[in-house]
Amino acid sequence: MITATSGLNPYTGTWDQDAVRHLLRRTTFGAKRSSISSFLSLGLQGAINKLLDDSFQLPLPPVKDYTPTSAAVPDTSIVAGATWVLDPATDGTVAYYRRAAFKKWWVLNMINQQDSLVEKMTMFWHNLFSTETNDVGNAQYVYKHHALLRANALGNFKSLVKSISIDPAMLVYLNGQNNIKTAPDENYGREIQELFVIGKGPGSQYTETDVKTAARLLTGWRINSTKIDSYFDVTRHDTTDKQFSAFYGNKKIVGRTGANAGIDELNDFIDMLFGVDEAALFLCRKLYTWFVYYQITPEIEAAVIVPLAQILRSNNYELKPVLRALLSSEHFFDVNSRACQIKSPTDMLIGMVREFEVSFPVATDYMTNYGLANLIVTYLTNLQQSIGDPPDVSGWKAYYQEPGFYEYWINADTLPKRLQYLDYLVNTGYTFSGFKMVVDVFAYAKRFTNPGDPMKLIDEMVAHLLPLGISVAHKTQIKKDILLSGQTSDYYWTNSWDTYISTPANVTNSKYVTTALTKLVTYLVDLSEYQLN
Repeated sequence: MITATSGLNPYTGTWDQDAVRHLLRRTTFGAKRSSISSFLSLGLQGAINKLLDDSFQLPLPPVKDYTPTSAAVPDTSIVAGATWVLDPATDGTVAYYRRAAFKKWWVLNMINQQDSLVEKMTMFWHNLFSTETNDVGNAQYVYKHHALLRANALGNFKSLVKSISIDPAMLVYLNGQNNIKTAPDENYGREIQELFVIGKGPGSQYTETDVKTAARLLTGWRINSTKIDSYFDVTRHDTTDKQFSAFYGNKKIVGRTGANAGIDELNDFIDMLFGVDEAALFLCRKLYTWFVYYQITPEIEAAVIVPLAQILRSNNYELKPVLRALLSSEHFFDVNSRACQIKSPTDMLIGMVREFEVSFPVATDYMTNYGLANLIVTYLTNLQQSIGDPPDVSGWKAYYQEPGFYEYWINADTLPKRLQYLDYLVNTGYTFSGFKMVVDVFAYAKRFTNPGDPMKLIDEMVAHLLPLGISVAHKTQIKKDILLSGQTSDYYWTNSWDTYISTPANVTNSKYVTTALTKLVTYLVDLSEYQLN
């Protein structure tokens, strides 16, 4: 259990590689050796500044990597390699291929992410404002929704909720486009309170009447599939006043009748939601669960969540001050806060590809890149984290379901597959269009201080890959069994490594070194400690 004695006091402990690795494991997908060195040189505040920097250019949109010959209305106007995100095609087969392209594109963005919080926060918002690509259907809506999350990843929570409320994908997913004054649909009116802003915490006291009233307020929004945007139709809107409960201070939102009625009432509604303390507490609990640990004790609530919520409110729901306070706190860097999460499938697979710096083709070779990324998409789906398609509007249960939380990632089906996929990427690799996606164990070993010293090499690999570490006795046994092939003298490995460097054409020696390194990496990623974050 994590203690809360230090609360949000700034971390004043040692700024070393262990601290940097912990920070990067939680805020990015996998920590490259080069990133660890870079962040170490920045110091804590410099590292946080870098993580909170979202000034870089957003990635180019997904492109056409498919030829839907079976489509009734193929998108022949979009050439191969061009983006389809603004093309209003509605053919079901085309939409299927585009949704698949979107997922491959997203995987590549995670693999090629900046040293920034943006990618991890994009996934955070995707889980919070959960939608399913298969239910949304229209791939252009899917991409627009994702682009909204990405562009606002480190922005303002309040303004993001407002935009999400009239986002085409969300309007489809929670029936907002069918919400009319003669038949109000309660889906979004319920979820914006229960799952998106207020939550189910002890201070959440909104009523069933509030849900029904919100549904009436949100009537009239529709989608223009040609413009790929939403618009307001006042003829479908309930123009009467909306009276909310004592939880919201008995707020009455005056019904409007003009062309701006929808957005004006929505603004009032958003102001009302964010006017209660529970909105800030809710988001801070979600951020804590995402970045620190799933168990929020009364002590942590008082020492961490409440002051974080005060920071959020006092900064008008801007995220960066809250993230800065949490991620630079003694509580975040507490020894008990480290290695206490089970990796999500994205943390494990994307993290592995990044940690080992697995090579991909040049970006212009989109077909091969998308083909390789498709394997990762498939693996993630098999491990029960199909990106773009959480199981339902609540998101993945590992982030909210008591009492298991992260433990839900591991079961009799997923654990063997985790090990199988890790081993496959180390030992066999995946070839698409002549390009092989595989861990280059030799290139990985060369990145360490002195690969010819077997114990130093194992020490540094363990520190890089295993957040909890292993004992000296365990590492000594690994050295003997794998790198020394049962021998007792270190020079057995040192000579082999030096010969590999000086005479790579020595087939017998090269095979030995490559085999030993492959066995070492496989062994380490198969350890239970590798499943921790």
